Amino acid sequence: MPSHHHSLQLPLSRRGFLMASAGAGAAIGLTAVPVLAVGRPHPFGRYGSPAARLTPLTLYVDPRGRGDFTTVQAAVTAATTAGYTLVVAPGVYRETVTAGVTDPATGQLAPAASEMTWIGASENPRDVVVVYDNANGSQKPDGSGTYGTSGSATTLIRTDGFTARWITFANDWLRADHADITGTQAVAIKVQGDRSAFFDCRFLGHQDTLYADSFALGVFARQYYARCYVEGDVDFVFGRATAVYDHCHFRTLNRTDLATAPYGFVFAPSTAVANPRGYLVTHSRVSSQAPYGYYKLARPWVPGSDTTARPMLTVRDTALGAGIDAVAPYTNMSDTYPWQSQRFAEYRNTGPGAAISVPESRPQLTAEQAESATREAYLGDWTPGWRR
Repeated sequence: MPSHHHSLQLPLSRRGFLMASAGAGAAIGLTAVPVLAVGRPHPFGRYGSPAARLTPLTLYVDPRGRGDFTTVQAAVTAATTAGYTLVVAPGVYRETVTAGVTDPATGQLAPAASEMTWIGASENPRDVVVVYDNANGSQKPDGSGTYGTSGSATTLIRTDGFTARWITFANDWLRADHADITGTQAVAIKVQGDRSAFFDCRFLGHQDTLYADSFALGVFARQYYARCYVEGDVDFVFGRATAVYDHCHFRTLNRTDLATAPYGFVFAPSTAVANPRGYLVTHSRVSSQAPYGYYKLARPWVPGSDTTARPMLTVRDTALGAGIDAVAPYTNMSDTYPWQSQRFAEYRNTGPGAAISVPESRPQLTAEQAESATREAYLGDWTPGWRR
């Protein structure tokens, strides 16, 4: 996603959870793993252990060596057939992880890692953190160039039927540490697979936190996020997936580097024109650390790789806090593709950020139109459900 500004400086906060200072971690919601959680004799809770597996396809990850693997990627690599479950013990897993691979012979996605489930064993997403710190403009160690936005992702999900619960996905790259880098997108997770579901998870970053996308332009990947927490500043929920955000909490971060609004944008969908369903936000809330009115709700992303995109976002039955600019909640990413020509709409939202003072600035669905703006309509024959 394009940077909103090229010289962004933010206070050091993202890495606090990795340090001894509990106060620094609490500032952004990432805290150190509780000592009791890490040290307890049963790190996998009610989900068994290597000596008592729930199923033959259950793998255990623990940074202290009490599982089958000490890293998430090692467990994913070992999941060579469909249907594996990873039970992840409390810990901070500083690594990049890719689930799903492309068959070099066919160029198609190999099915090995499909229908995979990750479980945070403590059932508290604060305890299990997968984090790294690559950015778009970061140099690759081999000198082959920079990572780019997609390459910056801490976690990349390239498989269908992926489910995660009670996991934190984070990217703790900080602009303030890298004043020379203008490619400041730093993705916590990129999700491309169809039938991808996240329950009770957290997604933490600044710019481009949650990349809800698909494998290819003509693939309409369905994704479901329930009771999740997402925070960031610039375009921090973006991509072309058909994605439903149900009872989620979106949090916009404060900024000390900018003197005027806007500080950023919550959503930046890039829905393909042929896709009748883009992003649906329902029964959720948007809060802010920033001053009143300093954030836009959304702007449309029409990428250079798909100049026919027609971004779609519907926000309904959602509480919009005072951090959202109620007078002009939408803006353009490029004047070539004005937001008014895209598919943005709202329905029955509440809160100071939802006040309708300029009707033409916030299109509303009719009651009849709202009947098709539901989780069931967006997800079709797929009913996501939590399974062990």
